[in-house]
Amino acid sequence: MGSLEEQYVIEEDECLLNRGPTDRKVLYLGAAPNRYYPFSLFSEDCGWKEIGNIVLSRTKVVFFSNKINLLVPCGPLAVLVDLVTGHQGSVFLLSLLGTIPLAERLGWVTEQLAFYTGPTVGGLLNATFGNATELIISIHAMKSGMIRVVQQSLLGSILSNMLLVLGSAFFSGGIVHSNKEQVFNKANAEINTGLLLVAVMGLLFPAVLHFTRTELHFGKSELALSRFSSCVMLVGYVAFICFQLIGQRNVSVTVNEMASNQDESEADGSSDDKEAPKITKWESIIWLFILTASISFLSEYLVNAIEGASVALNIPVAFISVILLPIVGNAAEHASAVMFAIKDELDMSLGVAVGSSTQISMFGIPFCVVYGWVLGHPMDLNFQLFETATLFMTVLVVAFMLQEGTSNYFKGLMLLFCYLIVAASYFVHIDPESIRESLPLSPYTGRMIACELFWK
Repeated sequence: MGSLEEQYVIEEDECLLNRGPTDRKVLYLGAAPNRYYPFSLFSEDCGWKEIGNIVLSRTKVVFFSNKINLLVPCGPLAVLVDLVTGHQGSVFLLSLLGTIPLAERLGWVTEQLAFYTGPTVGGLLNATFGNATELIISIHAMKSGMIRVVQQSLLGSILSNMLLVLGSAFFSGGIVHSNKEQVFNKANAEINTGLLLVAVMGLLFPAVLHFTRTELHFGKSELALSRFSSCVMLVGYVAFICFQLIGQRNVSVTVNEMASNQDESEADGSSDDKEAPKITKWESIIWLFILTASISFLSEYLVNAIEGASVALNIPVAFISVILLPIVGNAAEHASAVMFAIKDELDMSLGVAVGSSTQISMFGIPFCVVYGWVLGHPMDLNFQLFETATLFMTVLVVAFMLQEGTSNYFKGLMLLFCYLIVAASYFVHIDPESIRESLPLSPYTGRMIACELFWK
């Protein structure tokens, strides 16, 4: 048997069920030489054995085409450990490791679906499902009333994408292409950084209103401002999506005109270099639902074990929420951004890293505020002073790095150093809001809250 890439020759078929057995397109599974199986599982000449072979081969493609999928058994082990021993530290670590391959496969399946939907819709799907892990974890934490975990995990996703993912992409691409300076579309980068600054403004004013004690209605104005700003940010994100679609449509007209003059050269064999999809369109959709459900199921164990793991492993909850959880959720973005940078496709790397940060800041955070509004949870945009200052400085650093429209390994190294400083800061950071919600209070936490109230 050859490699998994050589076992599949998939052709696009718009209406599989309406074709007859003779003109139905086929798929070579590689199970035996010169043996072909029908493309559709619902044909009369497709028996249970053939269906089983097709399902097994598809499962092999999805789960055994990447070495990181060796961590998949960690998910069931987390459930087993929770049922047998209940040790929260082990449950958290196993759930964390088990979520990594699921998040990576979710991004891979989304890329497969992008072959059939086109670049514009595919890019939106990639950004949306790339952040699905963070949103699922946030929804479970919101249902459990862990508002600070929701805020910190979403903030950590932005920091991870902008510093760790983008820094790794710049560094890897700069090392591979050390003989030249990589360039990217400066205009698209400016639009994304502009949206990030809008998001910082939305998060900054509720925090300033809280810490300056200048609310018109104490305890209500801050929440009302957060909900109003969230609705404005959601409308702004919809406008950004429309702008992208219209801009992509205008660009595609020019691209199609240029491509019409190059059809003969592509027919000579240059089109063979394009990567082909490994699974069909409907299989991609089915696997999207399966992987999303699996992540949702495992995220419940992950969220429920956060506080116990913080005590068992002696790690602050803020470090777990801001650093560890986003690294797991950004596994797909991390791998894709580095791969695109190595291929000298830096615009794609920026679209993955900075685009995901834009979606989390302009859609993910406001969505959680509105979702908490519906559930009756007082989720607001006051991310506390330490977190808001971290986000503000991160956006400024990345904006300065992108202003020239060029990249090299040294810029990536500086972004990675910034992320190390942020990670170390949250490792020694104690969140007063999380301490206030934890019961029972120890003498140490009681003294901290008393000191905080005194200074306020």
